[in-house]
Amino acid sequence: MKTFTLLEKNLMKTKFFAFLCLLSLGFNASVDGQSPDWPQFRGPDGNGVVSELNFPETWSESENVAWSVDLPGGGLSSPIVSQGQIFLTTAVGAKPPVSFMEGVGDMRPKKPDTKVKFKVVSYNLEDGKQLWESTIVEQQPEFPIHGSNSYATESPATDGKRVFVYFAAVGIVTAFDLDGKEIWRQEIGAFPTGNGFGTGSSLTLGDGNVFVQCDNDEKSFIVAFDGATGKIRWRKEREGRTSWSTPLFWKNKNRNELVACGSGFVRSYDPKTGDELWNMTDVGMSFSASPAADDQKIYFGNSGPRSNGPLVAINDSMSGTNAFAADLKTEGLEWMVMQAGPGLASPVAVSGNIYIPSRQKLTCYSTADGSVSFKERTSLGSMAASMWAAGDRIFMMDETGKTVVLEATDSMKVIATNQIADDLFWSTPAVAGNSLLIRGVKKLYCIR
Repeated sequence: MKTFTLLEKNLMKTKFFAFLCLLSLGFNASVDGQSPDWPQFRGPDGNGVVSELNFPETWSESENVAWSVDLPGGGLSSPIVSQGQIFLTTAVGAKPPVSFMEGVGDMRPKKPDTKVKFKVVSYNLEDGKQLWESTIVEQQPEFPIHGSNSYATESPATDGKRVFVYFAAVGIVTAFDLDGKEIWRQEIGAFPTGNGFGTGSSLTLGDGNVFVQCDNDEKSFIVAFDGATGKIRWRKEREGRTSWSTPLFWKNKNRNELVACGSGFVRSYDPKTGDELWNMTDVGMSFSASPAADDQKIYFGNSGPRSNGPLVAINDSMSGTNAFAADLKTEGLEWMVMQAGPGLASPVAVSGNIYIPSRQKLTCYSTADGSVSFKERTSLGSMAASMWAAGDRIFMMDETGKTVVLEATDSMKVIATNQIADDLFWSTPAVAGNSLLIRGVKKLYCIR
């Protein structure tokens, strides 16, 4: 029988401990090894991209629907996923959102005449069973919203230990543990929004912080909370008015940046201190779409119903304050395309291309120089949900739930066209390993 030295025994203990750690992590991983966590709006990196396609690329009401569950109240926030749990927010007691085309029939924003319950709900990823719910507050919102918006449009976020929830309509940021116990709460105030449309900027995570961008028509600011304690790490006032874009924690090759698109400007902050890294002013109107990014460049732009703004690519050497102009020459500005910015739906950058959805068309630009690879009409209607990409597939979904699946190349190649249900789909879907979660106004659907 072989005898072991003390060094060999210690080495065996270390390997066994490592094996146990990997085994425990495996309980939270899908069969193919891809992490099922989708911790915030637009996923792990906030850009709507995962490296592998593990969920079906075709589905319908009768095909590849693992389960669906009726949702309480109404909301447009995206679901997030951690350790086999789904978390989403909802507003119970408020009128559910309607199609934008229906909403424009009555442009007068309205608020409920009764109290609203602002809730966070947890579901089991495997079967859709509700695990717990918690009411953050029950009160009447101070400000009205447009009929196509909701009082639960800001998506939550999770660091794997805590779930962070933000309801801008009542100005409350709350942290829970994964079992639904409240850990901390901060009240940052509720504010009026442009044209009374309502709010929409979701939470962003990075460097142990929870970032809240609160651009409004009264007192805009951005604030970073310590995720563990809720303590304010930094807060910066912003000069702009209402915008709806979600900030992006951009991990480029040079440094980490928090890039926030506002009302006519885009500013980058040091995520640890809030110090300004760079600022681009005079970039048209307020932003609705959030930026796309890879590890080399970040891409942003804006457009509205009556005008098209620019699409801009910035690299990690950008610094200082620069006023945007069509002939702008500055270090850090890679390229720009005039009248090419996205509208409501956020774009996605993958495989050397950035895909911009707008007005029933999809335009593909090279991330290298901004040249147009293709511009094609799609079969989709109005889009609010952001695009997403998995492996070599990109997905775009309109408000009816119709989803076009394309190959991520520099030519228009449609792989599938899917239709899920009779519902309203403004929420950006979440990818959880081999599952795709699609939130409608009425139900949450799991494609698997």
